[in-house]
Amino acid sequence: MCQECGYDAPKWLGKCPGCGQWNTMVEETIVPEKRGGLSLGLASSSKPEAIADVTVEDMPRFSTGSGELDRVLGGGVIPGSMVLIVGDPGVGKSSLTLKVCADIAKVQGKVLYVTGEESTRQVRMRADRLSAIEQNLFVLSETNLELITKHVLDIKPELFVIDSIQTVFKPEVQSAPGSVSQVRECAVELLRIAKNHGIAIFVIGHVTKDGTLAGPRVLEHIVDTVLYFEGERNAQFRILRAVKNRFGSTNEIGLFEMRGIGLVDVPDASKLFLSDCPTEVSGSVVVPTVEGTRPLLVEVQALVGQTPYVPPRRTSDYVDVKRIQLLLAVLEKRVGMMLGSCDVYVKVAGGIKIDEPAIDLGLTVALASSYRNSKILAKTIVFGEVGLAGEVRAVTQAESRIREAAKMGFTNIILPKKNLVNLTIDLPIKLHGVESVSEALEIVLG
Repeated sequence: MCQECGYDAPKWLGKCPGCGQWNTMVEETIVPEKRGGLSLGLASSSKPEAIADVTVEDMPRFSTGSGELDRVLGGGVIPGSMVLIVGDPGVGKSSLTLKVCADIAKVQGKVLYVTGEESTRQVRMRADRLSAIEQNLFVLSETNLELITKHVLDIKPELFVIDSIQTVFKPEVQSAPGSVSQVRECAVELLRIAKNHGIAIFVIGHVTKDGTLAGPRVLEHIVDTVLYFEGERNAQFRILRAVKNRFGSTNEIGLFEMRGIGLVDVPDASKLFLSDCPTEVSGSVVVPTVEGTRPLLVEVQALVGQTPYVPPRRTSDYVDVKRIQLLLAVLEKRVGMMLGSCDVYVKVAGGIKIDEPAIDLGLTVALASSYRNSKILAKTIVFGEVGLAGEVRAVTQAESRIREAAKMGFTNIILPKKNLVNLTIDLPIKLHGVESVSEALEIVLG
């Protein structure tokens, strides 16, 4: 059975026919499923009923103690929900969940933290560093799911954490912990506990070398919410992003800063992202981007230089390279900048990845500024979508972007001209509506 995608075959294969990965086929014993299936207790009866007759009750949420995590979850934790947290080693998954456990134990009631990778002494040492010592926080070092289930039903906690799902096993399944069969069966058993007893469960998962969830993809289908940590181990900031959420939006992100006491919420992210923003430098533009309902001001830097090598390089870890190539083509065709023989490097300060079209105009201005080696107008932010004809198109949530810029002290705003319609802003700032890239460059670079 392939440990990446779950493809099964009657004999060993070097390359998985399902996902194309090499050396992922592992021998597993197939256990016949019991008749009747697994009842999760999701419905009181098996009879179909009209959707208009289904009663809907407000789901009571409780706070995790972290405003950023609450934002990503959709307002807090729902009893009986199952949340999967995924991230690279050392990114802060265990530190965040242990601190959350202590905060919930302080307010809500009992919390059980089960670790299969550490001893209870190691967890206590980390809890001392994080100031996460609470009387209602219970710690268990165990990997046998039957014993874990027994302790959960005895304690009946408000929150139950598994660190990590790849270390837990069911004795009836004749395969190693972390295999496709074990992960699938353990996840279904944990879901049954969550739904039948109304216990919220946080499950920590490992990732593969390419940053995706290790194990079967069915694990993401079973859980209610999937959260991914973004950010390098040595970076200052961590970004928590929801890729699936049955109880809220998947557009929200949570921002954290890694300190000696663990991960700390970053409620005013724009201030931190712009704290080291250079002035009087070419190729640096501040762009307002929106993640969910939160506007963020980030610095986009571009470096353009002539190169004797063919083909020239276009490199960026934070913006899609295809977007950069498109904007370079627009500058060459519509503005007359010959960039075909130039290396191009793009960076977003703070390490945040941006994929919304509103950064097009700001990125275009940064590329042109670096190519001309011209300084950008002081206290200026730029946003707008750029089309292939060189036109600047309107973007959403323009008013929230402008208010965030005004709060941070910016006085000049370059934006699409169509966004000036129906704006109800009375702030001491200058709004410059533009219809083309050439018009924007003339205002910003002169």
